[in-house]
Amino acid sequence: MTKYETVIGLEIHAELLTKSKMFCGCRVVDSVEAPPNSAVCPVCLGMPGMLPVINKRAIEYAMRVGLALHCTIQSHNVFARKNYFYPDLPKAYQISQYELPLAMGGYQDIEYEPDQVKRIGITRVHMEEDTGKLTHTENGGGSLVDFNRSGVPLLEIVSEPDLRSVKEARAFATKVRQVLRYLNVNSGDMEKGVIRFEANISIRPMGETELGTRTEIKNLNSFRAMTDSIEYEVLRQAAVLDAGKKVVQDTMGWSESRRKTFSQRGKEEAHDYRYFPEPDLPPLSIEESWIDEIREQLPEMPDAKVERYTKELGLSGYEARVLTDDRLVAEWFETAVGSGGDASAISNWMTNVLFGLMNEHKEEIGEIKVSPKNLVELITLIDDGVINSTTAKEVLSEMFMTGQSAAGIVDDKGLAQISGEAEISTIISQVLVDNPEQVGAYLDGKESLRGWFVGQVMRATQGKANPSVVNRVLAAALDKLKTDGI
Repeated sequence: MTKYETVIGLEIHAELLTKSKMFCGCRVVDSVEAPPNSAVCPVCLGMPGMLPVINKRAIEYAMRVGLALHCTIQSHNVFARKNYFYPDLPKAYQISQYELPLAMGGYQDIEYEPDQVKRIGITRVHMEEDTGKLTHTENGGGSLVDFNRSGVPLLEIVSEPDLRSVKEARAFATKVRQVLRYLNVNSGDMEKGVIRFEANISIRPMGETELGTRTEIKNLNSFRAMTDSIEYEVLRQAAVLDAGKKVVQDTMGWSESRRKTFSQRGKEEAHDYRYFPEPDLPPLSIEESWIDEIREQLPEMPDAKVERYTKELGLSGYEARVLTDDRLVAEWFETAVGSGGDASAISNWMTNVLFGLMNEHKEEIGEIKVSPKNLVELITLIDDGVINSTTAKEVLSEMFMTGQSAAGIVDDKGLAQISGEAEISTIISQVLVDNPEQVGAYLDGKESLRGWFVGQVMRATQGKANPSVVNRVLAAALDKLKTDGI
């Protein structure tokens, strides 16, 4: 029996996909590929006398997220100075929000097990500017700083301490990332650090209601790092309590190579940061009409799509979740359905065949040569009996590589299905004549050979024979042999 209960709260930091930075006109560049310190100016470098100006588009993107997470947008919110000294923070303070954030009091439902849904509270969604990026050289030779990322609009989403396991934490982080991508405000590319996690973790004896002393693990840039570090920290805290000691509130890092958390510094409280209103920025007032305008622009969110796909299109919950995981995939699917295709058939061909081709060739849905309309055309050829499903897979593979239409490939390669009973009957007769030993065994009671005969007919026709016609004509031929003899 588990001795302790785990309590987890997540902070999710997401860079916003604006063209310029949060408080200056510098362009936002790829922090991995762009030359270091190539997108900087006196404002984001913290030069004396420089004044920030709020990026309106960043505020709109943040409002999208707040509304999508069922938060209340605050009509009056204030930017604050968060004071701390670190080499990647050129001003020695960060412009953030504290007492009066942009959005508060929301929630996000997660499915942490099949059909197991839990509602996780959202404490706040607030805006700040990102810091620069440090690169530590080997053998203690120093550190290099790149300020390209300094000043990029950064959104922080803070959950309530409602998560009770690593599985729930991963489900929540995955869901929020999906929401951000659906809103087109963040790419979700964790390899480039545009979304990062921080986990607040404590444990308490089962049945207790008072929260234990927490530690915070900073700068987790992958789901694996997040889950592995939480698992380790829970075990570490349990070992401390089992030894009769107390957990010390601390800020931790995660060492991937050593597979353990390590202390970075004593955990700061709000007063350590000496928050006070940013004197160079006025309070931000958001009118209700602006909120309504942003709300009307929100796309249909993943959970709503899943419900619609299952209720209106008749898909299973699993199919609906797979197809709505990525917004572009969902849009591709809906375009195909809108072209007159059957939703269930389209889902089947996408999830079982098309996704396999995409994985094999490492292509995203927006990069493939197959159009939604052409997939519907392929399915129609199957329904009309022009080709069978085996041939259709071959045709789809060719479509994927060339972008040619299904009908064009079928015509060029002579892949049209053989459905004429007379032609199929002739082929079956030849198969039976060529395999007298198997025919004899069948007539002696080995009924399983019927499938073998079907395979021989399909081989003889290079897979182009209509399976239903083959089975029907073959059954009649074999029954006649039983009656008349060989």
